[in-house]
Amino acid sequence: MLLEWTGPYRPIPGAILPIDPRRTSLRRMKNLALASLAVTLAGFALSIAMGAQGAWSWVRAFCEAATVGALADWFAVVALFRRPLGLPIPHTAIIPANKARIGDSLAVFVRDHFLDPTTLLEKIRVFDPAARLGQWLADPRQARVVAGSARTWAVHALNLLDEQAVHGAIQAFVVRKLREWNAAATLGEVLTVLSRDGRHHVLLDEALERLGAYLHEEQVQERAAALMVKYARKEWPRIAKAVNLVKSVDDIADTLADRLARAVLDELHDVLAQPDHPLRRDYEAWVGAYVRRLRDDPDLQARVDDFKQRIIDHPQLQEYVRGVWREIHDSLKRDLFSEDSVLARHLEQTLMALGRNLGEDPELRRAINQHVLSGAERLASTLRRGVTDHIAQTVKGWDERHLVDELELSMGRDLQYIRFNGMIVGGVIGLLLHAGVILAGR
Repeated sequence: MLLEWTGPYRPIPGAILPIDPRRTSLRRMKNLALASLAVTLAGFALSIAMGAQGAWSWVRAFCEAATVGALADWFAVVALFRRPLGLPIPHTAIIPANKARIGDSLAVFVRDHFLDPTTLLEKIRVFDPAARLGQWLADPRQARVVAGSARTWAVHALNLLDEQAVHGAIQAFVVRKLREWNAAATLGEVLTVLSRDGRHHVLLDEALERLGAYLHEEQVQERAAALMVKYARKEWPRIAKAVNLVKSVDDIADTLADRLARAVLDELHDVLAQPDHPLRRDYEAWVGAYVRRLRDDPDLQARVDDFKQRIIDHPQLQEYVRGVWREIHDSLKRDLFSEDSVLARHLEQTLMALGRNLGEDPELRRAINQHVLSGAERLASTLRRGVTDHIAQTVKGWDERHLVDELELSMGRDLQYIRFNGMIVGGVIGLLLHAGVILAGR
């Protein structure tokens, strides 16, 4: 069946489109109203032909007035949408002629009745969104639904990020930002923060304590003694042989290593115990000078930047990053696809806990409601301007024929009853007038 077009856009020539049932109903009502008008006209003509006497006079009075009433109401209904019979009669085709005013009025109506901030905020305040959200999330089924939806979205996001083009674009973006990053300035800021209020001395103390613990180990002292013996025998073989006649070189090395370790440990202890130790002053001066150089020395900044660029361009680093991403990506997908997903279960438990907290904590509900109200107020104020202009411009931009067609399809069937009512009311008035004439003649 070839069907007629009812939409806002032009159909493709030859396209088969569905019939709008409203159009069929409207056509049926129009045909019924037209048939009723034909009946009244036929009744009027028949009463004239029969002499319009006796009972036929009553038929004439009814049919004549009914015909006039039906024609008048037909004119009124048609004049809303178009010019009757195409005639340029003033104050007809009311809707097309006032399309701009209708658009402005509709926009103002929506603005004042649906987007009025005071009314909207009062409705939201009574609705108590935080309490309702808490009740909804406290239900394990609802929390499970939300977690399931979030898991689906996360899977889609991971699949998108795994696309070669997206992955390449993200990697290129990150690399570009790293190349633009001023590593020297950042390093200087970090060192400035670390050296503020003497916090860099904490790092020094930790390093010295670890060094002391390392030197106190017996295995370290044995390795130091072995290195001394090896070096002495290599550089001074004769002296080593001569000394070995008196006392073992190994014993001497052990003693030296032990004394050296003790001397270093004593020095470390002095550094740790004395805030004004020369080593600390040298360390303080070095940190300050290095921070200043990171800020002001172009050569050092260039070396830091060159080092950064070499790290970024290193193939092994890039392969390592890709490998880390693949492992993270695969691990997340395995968990999200699992029926016993850890992430989904954690999200579900978090949502349920949030629901319980919202139900038990009135201050939390008040804070959330306040944020919702503030956001709604800003949104309503923005929408009042944007939506009002959008509605007005949209209505003004509609094709007049389409606007008339849509309105007639929406309420034209009910308007046809005006024609029936006009016919009946007109006929009754005709009977009453005829009765009045008869009574007056007597």
